[in-house]
Amino acid sequence: MEYLIQKIKDSELTGRGGAGFPTGKKWEAVKNAPGKKKFVIANGSEGELAVAKDGWLLENYPEEIIEGIKLALETLLAQKAFLYLRKDYFEKYQENLKKIIGKLPIEVFREPGGYLCGEETTIIESLENRRLEPRNKPPYPTEMGLENCPTLVNNLETFYAVSKIAKGEYKQERLYTLSGDIPHPGVFELPENWGVEKILHKTLNWPEKDFFVQTGGGASGTIMTMEELEDKVTGSGAIVVYDQAKTDPQALMQKWLDFYGEENCGKCVPCREGVYRLRELLNQVEVNWELVKEVCLVLREASFCPLGKSVAVPMESFITKVIKK
Repeated sequence: MEYLIQKIKDSELTGRGGAGFPTGKKWEAVKNAPGKKKFVIANGSEGELAVAKDGWLLENYPEEIIEGIKLALETLLAQKAFLYLRKDYFEKYQENLKKIIGKLPIEVFREPGGYLCGEETTIIESLENRRLEPRNKPPYPTEMGLENCPTLVNNLETFYAVSKIAKGEYKQERLYTLSGDIPHPGVFELPENWGVEKILHKTLNWPEKDFFVQTGGGASGTIMTMEELEDKVTGSGAIVVYDQAKTDPQALMQKWLDFYGEENCGKCVPCREGVYRLRELLNQVEVNWELVKEVCLVLREASFCPLGKSVAVPMESFITKVIKK
């Protein structure tokens, strides 16, 4: 089955969980890592705001997800796989998934926490019944993951794509979740190299009024103005459209910060205190935007895990491009 790793490399597939790491390289690292046991984890935690692709896949393509996991088990000679699902996905789809899985060594696992459980080392901590917080890296899960054994962690969409690659059906497409001030929200499978403008036109979602978009995720995604929409979408594939005239900037930023405050594990000071201070600053009658940007810089540079670092992404781009302070 080593030929599959080469096919994945040739396809140039990158992980669909947000980080965009080359999938073939990750599979090869687990394949070559020494260890008596190896594990596979399919990450269906999907806690990001405005992202719904994993739920769409579980509804429409569960067989392809399981096939992708099965291929990983066979290719990596792994002992067991975990299909790690957000609570509502687990409740809704577990019975159907178990029928498809049959006697394969795949366990459907219910996520015990929230957004942070989508981070790969936090998944491993939760599977080991530990505190829901990220681990230090390195070592990476590919070297030392579940039970200190080499572990592959990929998003559900990645396994879906692998099943297509194995059958020669992969067309360099990815899933986009479109939402916001548009007439036709939903999940769409379109070429991964398309820009936002082309995607909005193709899905009949081009707004009639001035707007801006947030791409990549509904909390961690970056802001794009109407002049930047030739750029392609990265991250977890979300496109959120905002009507510029009716969007309250401070209310929108508070929405992001409320999310990060709710999902914060409290492990590191920059993230825990930084999110608190940003919420406090935005509640002032006269917002000190320079201080807001300074706190964002600390979050981006000093936070322990991607959650804290990602707080700064929408804030800084929104201030620079929309508020222009």
